[in-house]
Amino acid sequence: MKLLSFELQGQPRFGVVKEAGVIDLTQRMGSHITTLRDVLRHDALDQARRLMQSTSPDHALNSLRYACPIPFPEKIICVGVNYAHRNAEYKDGSDLPKYPSIFLRFPGSFVGHGEPLIRPPESQQLDYEGEIAIIIGKAGRRIRVEQAHQHIAGLTCMNEGTIRDWLRHGKFNVTQGKNFDRTGAIGPWMVSADAFTDFNQLSICTRVNGETRQEDNTKNLMFPFAELIRYISSWTTLQPGDVIATGTPIGAGVRFDPPRFLKAGDRVDVEVGGVGVLSNPVADESSASPTEPG
Repeated sequence: MKLLSFELQGQPRFGVVKEAGVIDLTQRMGSHITTLRDVLRHDALDQARRLMQSTSPDHALNSLRYACPIPFPEKIICVGVNYAHRNAEYKDGSDLPKYPSIFLRFPGSFVGHGEPLIRPPESQQLDYEGEIAIIIGKAGRRIRVEQAHQHIAGLTCMNEGTIRDWLRHGKFNVTQGKNFDRTGAIGPWMVSADAFTDFNQLSICTRVNGETRQEDNTKNLMFPFAELIRYISSWTTLQPGDVIATGTPIGAGVRFDPPRFLKAGDRVDVEVGGVGVLSNPVADESSASPTEPG
């Protein structure tokens, strides 16, 4: 089941995708459920599925403006250097890490599918990072590995866009370079967890202007989904709608010689097996329309 958040005639809405279009669920699930995050908080995915099976679409997909699947999650937790090949890419002779590298992002640093990624005037080093993102469906603290998959509501695609030179402004943090407004994207929708038979066999591919730059499979993760959930929930309570970005493969623009950063007019596609394609153009901030975050 594909669930998405979108904007129609300036109003935020959410729904479920069928082949013929989108069923608008915003006013069909009760007054207490008005967002996709509410669906997860109230354990109402089965209700959404029943409506999908019994209701005809209300909107064509091309009539919508996509938002991030969970527009304002409580937490966006990002994992760095999680593919084994990526650790080797650093060429620093380090052993495989004992613990995952973790940092946080703000909702306003992301837009939805089809919206422009914004290159700010402070830097020309906007880079792409294709990732698979977990959306949490069930709250939990100190979740055991063998129970971790029960806490996954679904998966989505992420472009964890980065302003590379701003990563080095501080000695011990990457927060600035990871949180410029509208530099990343999430979407186009969340695919429910029951659509996947094996989280450890998912493909991820990033293309820039049609050229493949990144390609890998979750079988190569140093910290699989279940271990990430166990580790993260040991120090913070995961809540429905929280997003966990699981890491990017080798091939980001900064790793080329010379680096191949994004520029206005480029298009970045992130494709995840079983989910779909997240696609975004790139624009400079001065020429981008002043729209609200997705």
